[in-house]
Amino acid sequence: MSENTLLPADIYVVINRSLLTENDKLVLNMLYMPIIGSDAVMLYNSLYNELKVSNFMSSELTHHHLLTNLGTNIRLLKDSRIKLESVGLLKTYVKEGSVNNYIYELYSPLSISEFFNHPIFNNVLYTNVGKDEYTRIKNYFKVPKVDLSEYKDITSKFDMTFKSQNYTNFDIENNDEIASKIKRELSYESYFDFDAFISSFPKNLLNDKALNKSVRELINHLAYLYRVDALTMADIAKVSINEKGLIDKDELRKNIKKYYEFNNNGKTPSLIYKKDVAKISKNENTQSEKKKLIKVFESTSPYDFLKSKYKGAKPTTRDMNILEMLLVDIKLNPSVVNVLIDFTLKTQDNRLVKAFVETLAGEWKRNSIETAEDAMEYAGKQYKKLKKVKEEKTEKKEIKEEKVSKIPSWLSDNVSKKEIAKEEKEELEDFLKEYV
Repeated sequence: MSENTLLPADIYVVINRSLLTENDKLVLNMLYMPIIGSDAVMLYNSLYNELKVSNFMSSELTHHHLLTNLGTNIRLLKDSRIKLESVGLLKTYVKEGSVNNYIYELYSPLSISEFFNHPIFNNVLYTNVGKDEYTRIKNYFKVPKVDLSEYKDITSKFDMTFKSQNYTNFDIENNDEIASKIKRELSYESYFDFDAFISSFPKNLLNDKALNKSVRELINHLAYLYRVDALTMADIAKVSINEKGLIDKDELRKNIKKYYEFNNNGKTPSLIYKKDVAKISKNENTQSEKKKLIKVFESTSPYDFLKSKYKGAKPTTRDMNILEMLLVDIKLNPSVVNVLIDFTLKTQDNRLVKAFVETLAGEWKRNSIETAEDAMEYAGKQYKKLKKVKEEKTEKKEIKEEKVSKIPSWLSDNVSKKEIAKEEKEELEDFLKEYV
């Protein structure tokens, strides 16, 4: 996405690349608006209204005209335009000069059926509006079922009504320029590594026809929405293969949703405008190091947190079983699990000692530790106990000050006031770049 300076004097023309219906407007207002916001939908409608007279192409207009109609400013107008482009409703072209000339091509929204079967839009709508509102919206679009068991189908067939005969010469022309209902596919700047995905499958497990266009599109959408890499996606796809060696798309959706919910305490994913993320990150720069760490613990899935300790490699099966025990059996909150993992690795020579983990987890659960901040505070008390026991076992004065092991910097009482250790700070910055 290239950045172009947009000025009120810049010219634009709207081109209708599709046949838009009143039902499309209903879809925009009820289904797209909870995802892209009202400003973006208002911009779409305003551009569409410019087509009312000529239907397929507007006259030349200035952006001042558009800003006045919408009662907005340049920044909000650009943000709304980018959102429309990103969800496939708009395509923008520019010819630069003393006055820039823009062409805005309008595309149809998805149909109701396509929207509710879309791997990204359907999930995000559910997350953004909540279960009750999602159910209400879906029921609005449901077609009533009529019992036809006592009726007979008497519909006429085409060949029973019409007959073909010689009439006149007619040369069939190319009809590409005739208006039709055109929709844009979502496009991604980041590349999903299908080579790595395919190479992780054992030979002959996957049918040669398994990765057709529709399956590849689905994998792209799911990988983006659920933030999984090629190897993780391959692991999920392996358990979604049917007896013919094809990837069952419904099973893939179901299994990746289970994987995400397991790692995010049952939560579902949503979308956030990247500029909003930048604002959030900027505000968080004023926070103390301890608050930043708390943010990392709260916003990172336990799987990703543990994976980061492996320097990006996949955790061992043994460690994954420990993780599953903490989340599924003991039912600790994900943020609490992250603190427990960090505390254990730092105090047990970088090992996840199962007995040690179980003891801590049981105690934390009994004491109703629900948040990362509470877990950090409680861990501090437990560290003092560990250190005291170690010192009591030490008979020689010269090693009395021996530490239990390397400790997390957040156990320091002054962590919110002082700079944390260099290694910890670098680790924190890496977490923040990826997860916050």
